[in-house]
Formats: sequence, structure tokens, C-alpha cells
Amino acid sequence: MTQIRKAVFPVAGLGSRFLPATKAQPKEMLPIVDKPLIQYAVEEAVAAGIKEMIFITGRNKRAIEDHFDKAYELESELEAHNKHELLDVVRKVIPKDITCIYIRQSAPLGLGHAVLCARPVVGNEPFAVLLADDFMDADGGQPVLAQMTALYSEEQCSLLAVQDVPRANTRQYGIVSASPYRAGLELVSGIVEKPQPEQAPSTLAVVGRYVLSGAIFDHLQHLGAGSGGEIQLTDGIAALMQAERVLAYRYAGQRYDCGSKLGYLQATAAIGLKHPETAAGFGAFLAQLSKENGHGRP
Repeated sequence: MTQIRKAVFPVAGLGSRFLPATKAQPKEMLPIVDKPLIQYAVEEAVAAGIKEMIFITGRNKRAIEDHFDKAYELESELEAHNKHELLDVVRKVIPKDITCIYIRQSAPLGLGHAVLCARPVVGNEPFAVLLADDFMDADGGQPVLAQMTALYSEEQCSLLAVQDVPRANTRQYGIVSASPYRAGLELVSGIVEKPQPEQAPSTLAVVGRYVLSGAIFDHLQHLGAGSGGEIQLTDGIAALMQAERVLAYRYAGQRYDCGSKLGYLQATAAIGLKHPETAAGFGAFLAQLSKENGHGRP
């Protein structure tokens, strides 16, 4: 039975919603407490048993490569000063048996084009796609991608992570039409990119986790420009589902849209209240802040 061995991380985006913070650093390197968004996504893939991480990068993304590379000078400095706990943290950013591959996306031609860039490495295998700015918090349960790869082992078809969104927000997502299939899963019958609320077929939105058949590459290869003048992954999925089953999965966990300022702050607060080094102090600070604001103080 085919297993998922490779994960694709499209990280070539400009991060324009976080300017000026992202002028000289990738948005995927923005930290949630003490780890960058991209590390959380890679850890999620590792927890799903994936060993090959394929990063689709662009200009100004070198920091991602450096983050997952060995830092000789930093490690030597920490070792010389007997800072062994920090040294251990640095060395465990990514397990030693994980392979990282970096592919440059030559132009910002859309998510579908970014995924297509991975074809020379992925081949015809099924694979995962993770969007790092969709931060998934499983709250101690099975990570979202691990949930999906386990389902893939049973169903052997493409899976899309989905959640219901307010109808006013459908213009921000790929929206699916689907019918009941089994507990937690629905059979996708249609998918459209960023429809206006009055035209959306449902409020079931695709969010940043996918498990896709290798056949998606043939469809992406022959697509023209779609919404926004880009090659849309949504359009590739729409073509794929004409030949194969595609299932929508209502995952267990909380998603934070860290591509937006509010979602990023929400994720930071949620994880800050769970982190062993910050939970007590941060919780007390928020309680005091709430109390002061409740009394009308700034």
C-alpha cells in the first residue's frame, strides 16, 4: 500500500501583509514564541512519518535554508560557553534522518505553479502540501497531517483539509461542494477559487493541508492562468477530480491564519499560554491586562 514519503512547502510568497517585517526576511520565519512558522510545519510533516521535505523558494528566502542547515559558528560558540541546553535546541531543529531539498520558483505564478515545481523530485508519487502560514494546533492530539496520512492509507486518494468559514469570507478561499462519504469525510463534487459570497456553492473552505495524487502534476502542467492571473492549485484539483476521487476532511484541531496579523497574534497568544516557559507569566499578564482594560484604563 502506497505511503506518503514527501512533503512540499510552497514558501516563495512575498508576505506583503506583514510588511515591513517581511521586507528582508521570509514570513515563514516569523516566530510563534520561539520557533518559526516553517519549523512547526516541518515538525508536523515529520510527525506524519515524512522524510523528504521539498521547499519551493524564491528571492530573499535564504534564511529558511540556513535555519535547517548546520550552524557551525553558533554551535561552536554555545559549546565553548557550556550552553549545552541551547546547543541541544539548535541541533534538534530538524532530525538527522530528514532530507531537505530546495527548488527556486522562477516567478510568482501562483500556488499551482509552486506545487508543479516539485514534480522533478516527487515524480508520480502521492505527496503532502503544507502552507506554513496556516498554523495547525492539534492541542496535544494527533497532528493534522498525520491524521490525513493515516486516512490516505485507508482511502488511497487525494485529501483536502477543510473547515466551515463565514459566508462573507468565501472570497479568501477555495470553496468545495461535497456530499457525505463517511465520518469526518465528504466526497468533493466541485471546487472553485475565491468565489464571491453570493456565488459560493457552500461555506466549506480548503485550508493549508493537502495530500495529493501524483496525477495532479499532469493537470497543473496543462492549466492556463486562473483567478488573479495565476496557476491555481484549486483548478488543478478540479481537473483531477474528473478522473479520481477527492475527499474533503474536517480535521481535528485549531487553525490560525498566520498570513494575517490577527491570526498571527491569536496563534502567538494560544501557544504562549501553553509553552512551559511562558504559560504562567503570560497568563498572569493577560489576566492583569484584561482587568485593567475592564476598568477603563489604557
